[in-house]
Amino acid sequence: MISYNITTGDTMTKVFQRIPGVGPGHILAERHFVILLSTLAFTLPLSLYRNIEKLGKVSLLSMVLTLTILIIVIIRAATFGPQILPSENAWAFAKWNAIQAVGVMSFAFICHHNSFLIYGSLEQPTLANWSRVTHISVGSALMISAAFAVAGYTTFTGYTQGDIFENYCRNDNLATFGRFCFGLSIITTFPLECFVTREVVCNVICRRDLSKAEHVVITLLIVAVCTSISLAYDCLGVVLELNGVLSATPLIFIIPSACFLKLSSGRWFQGENLMPSILIIIGSFVMITGLIMTGLYPQDCSHGVEMFYCTDANVSGTVPPV
Repeated sequence: MISYNITTGDTMTKVFQRIPGVGPGHILAERHFVILLSTLAFTLPLSLYRNIEKLGKVSLLSMVLTLTILIIVIIRAATFGPQILPSENAWAFAKWNAIQAVGVMSFAFICHHNSFLIYGSLEQPTLANWSRVTHISVGSALMISAAFAVAGYTTFTGYTQGDIFENYCRNDNLATFGRFCFGLSIITTFPLECFVTREVVCNVICRRDLSKAEHVVITLLIVAVCTSISLAYDCLGVVLELNGVLSATPLIFIIPSACFLKLSSGRWFQGENLMPSILIIIGSFVMITGLIMTGLYPQDCSHGVEMFYCTDANVSGTVPPV
């Protein structure tokens, strides 16, 4: 949720600056104000719902926006990419920060924490329906993520930022529309994660259904903590890397495998226990190594500064030659 707020602040400020009369010094160009505005106007009210089923239409809107953004990124890969010279060793298979990338990819696909809530929201909560929903959703997420990765990296190669829209020039109207869609998509995704966080807090601390007052108070605390951290830090890449190695990796590789081994009989290196054991080892390696590498070699952030290939842009809706 912290990364969602950071993305909203980075993205929507550039959208507002395309409005006539809104310059860099305007309040709508201030990321702190934009984060607070989006929180109070959208994410907090949506997060206060008690039933996740009410967010079904919001999730559909987010999916449509995601497909729209993908089309824009592909178009810019074909039109803008050839104008940017590739970075040095741009097509090397793996570099020193590959472990951090595994953490970020794990974060992109993590959905384990939503499982019980989504299963309970199905009209017919059966294993067959659950299997169909998970395979379709994760499979489509894989294809969309791969398309984003290929189109984004082939455009900017080694200059790619944690938030890909940080790479596009501010006077690019098509990219501005993409930023607008991206910002809306992120705002509509935040409440889903807040639902899960509140459910975990309820199960661990309260262990009962929350009253209306408790529901509101806990939601306000969760949103306030996330918003406060996102206001204090603005480097999305580092946040994604830390989320990946500290949260996503244990939830994907370590904890499910450890639960399987706990419930299984036999030695850890025999039969069906072998694969979960390997996953625990891989997950532990990624988590420890990724955390060390993030501390030693944090990802560079543009912090809202125009990229070098945009400095000569002076025509609205165009991109400069390189």
